[in-house]
Amino acid sequence: MITLAIPKGRIFHDVLPLLEAAGVELFESPDLSRKLIIETKNPDLRLLIVRTSDVPTYVRFGAADMGVVGSDVLFETATDGLYQPVDLNTGVCRLSLAIPKEVDYYSLIKRGVKLRVATKYPKQALEYFALKGIQVDIIKLYGSMELSPLVGLSDVIVDLVSSGQTLKANGLVEIEVIKDITSRLIVNKASFKMKNDILGKFITALSSARKG
Repeated sequence: MITLAIPKGRIFHDVLPLLEAAGVELFESPDLSRKLIIETKNPDLRLLIVRTSDVPTYVRFGAADMGVVGSDVLFETATDGLYQPVDLNTGVCRLSLAIPKEVDYYSLIKRGVKLRVATKYPKQALEYFALKGIQVDIIKLYGSMELSPLVGLSDVIVDLVSSGQTLKANGLVEIEVIKDITSRLIVNKASFKMKNDILGKFITALSSARKG
């Protein structure tokens, strides 16, 4: 038996066609069930429904043999004990720097202003600004990032952007892409050694589905 940790929502719906192409059929949909363990028609595979940010933890400590998670989460967390064998090329978006459209960002930088940066991704934001030699104060938020500069909590935000419509609706503009983000398959290293036959077949099937 192997266990796949996956979050509900966009990642699940993006990955579901790949799972189906790899021969994985669910007995019930996580959207319609309150169950957190979903059995599949493959007796060797089950799904754990967990929070996105918890996927690497479940896999790293062996509660799940593998998981699907965005690379934005992986960049923020420890990845020791994990393999990343497949970039699923789903959940495509970008981690970007955005500002209110009336703000002259480059003027602030030239003046050496210490920027207040609201973000859910403090590690990546700090690395980005450190490489630029820009001093910042990081304000950790968990949602509604676009609100923070509108009410004076921050000067800029670092957040995930897909279409850019939410930024536009709130008077913000994207000025630089920090990283491109996709969903990845991650695998517990110990599980990969102990269950190589089953995991290897699943990884191959999922890789083939992605290429198709």
